Amino acid sequence: MSLKIRLSRGGAKKRPMYRIVVADSRSARDGRFIERLGLYQPMLPGDHPERLTMDTDRVKYWLGQGAKPTDRVAVFLGNAEIIPMPERTKGSGKQAIREAEAAAAAEAEAEPAAEAEAEPAAEAEAEPATEEVAEGGEGDGEEKAS
Repeated sequence: MSLKIRLSRGGAKKRPMYRIVVADSRSARDGRFIERLGLYQPMLPGDHPERLTMDTDRVKYWLGQGAKPTDRVAVFLGNAEIIPMPERTKGSGKQAIREAEAAAAAEAEAEPAAEAEAEPAAEAEAEPATEEVAEGGEGDGEEKAS
C-alpha cells in the first residue's frame, strides 16, 4: 500500500479549508484517510498563526513509514524545515519545451545567416559572368527588334 500525505478539501462553496491527511494513494481525494495530521486554511491572512497547523511528530513518523508528500504538502513541510525544500516541478515541462523551441529557433536563424554570409562571396564571383551574358542577351534582343 503506497501512502500519500496530501490535502483533503472541506469547507463551504468558495470558502475552502483543507485537512492534511495520510491516505492510501488509491483512495479518493476527499475519501477515506488513515490519520489527520493538520489543517490548512487558505482564507486566513498569510501571517495568521492558524493558517497552517500540523502535528510535526506524526508527520515525521509517517515520512519514516514511507509516506510521500504531494507537491503542495512538500512545500509546507519544506517551509517548516521538516524536509528539504523541494524543487519546483509544476510547469517545468512546458517551460523546458519552450526553451527547447527557442533554442531551435535561434539555431535555425543562425544557420541561414551563416549561409547568407557565405553566399554573397560566392555570388560576387559568379555575378560578373552572369552580367556579361545578360548584357549580351539584351543587346541581341535589341538588334533583332530593330
